[in-house]
This record gives sequence, C-alpha cells and structure tokens, in this order.
Amino acid sequence: MVDITEKNVTERTAVATGEIVMNKETLEAVKKGNIKKGDVLGTARIAAIMAAKQTQSLIPMCHNILLTNAKIEFSFDDDGNKIFIKSTVKTTGKTGVEMEALTMVAIAGLTIYDMCKSMDKFMVIGEITLVEKHGGKSGDWVKDEK
Repeated sequence: MVDITEKNVTERTAVATGEIVMNKETLEAVKKGNIKKGDVLGTARIAAIMAAKQTQSLIPMCHNILLTNAKIEFSFDDDGNKIFIKSTVKTTGKTGVEMEALTMVAIAGLTIYDMCKSMDKFMVIGEITLVEKHGGKSGDWVKDEK
C-alpha cells in the first residue's frame, strides 16, 4: 500500500458511471417490476452501497476508508435498451474514493445482470469509468465528454 501518513485530511468526492445493455423486453420488465427475482434496482442499490464499504477487501492495495456518503442512481435509455448507472462517493480523509465509486457501478451492473439473466443471457455491462474527482492534492478533475 502507499503510505498516506503525511497526507492532509480533505473532503473528497468521486463520481463514476457505467451502463448495462439488455433486450427491450428485459428493460420493460425491470421498469415494471416484473422480474422473478424481485426489485432489480432496489437490490442493485443495496449491493452497490455494500460493495463501496467493502472495496478495501476486494482490491488488495486499497486503503480502508470511512465513507461519509455513497449514492447510486439509475436512469433508462429506452432507445438503446440501456440502464445507466451513476455513483457518487464522499469522504473526509487522506485518500480518494475513486475505487469505491467504480466498485459501486460494477457491482450494481453485476447485480442487475444476475437478477435479469433468466430473461436475457446476452446483456452487456460496460463503459465503467471515473467521470469526476474532487479534493486532495491533485485537485478537481472532470472527464471531457468527447
């Protein structure tokens, strides 16, 4: 692990996004709450928050970070048969929460896949990326939307 002993405590935020593409019937079933396993987005939300709190156990060189907020949002793209996933993670600490934000998006996507796989075995989870970082020595950063 990187030694962060001498780093300053600052407020830090990271935002990550991703998506899961599925067939039209599956997307409609998710929206209507007609998936056999239950509430897809509610379950994905809980799984994502739990994952953020366990990131240091999943990724070997991550520090154990006290999170002050972990939020996940879902939106639909009916034309592309996609669910967009967006996470926002905050802390006041010595290191950033980028990995926690990315982990939230990945686990939310995997949870959606698991809950919908009986209807659609060809879903694609992708475009998982960090889009914003605020705080810390390197300052603020926002990904260009090119």
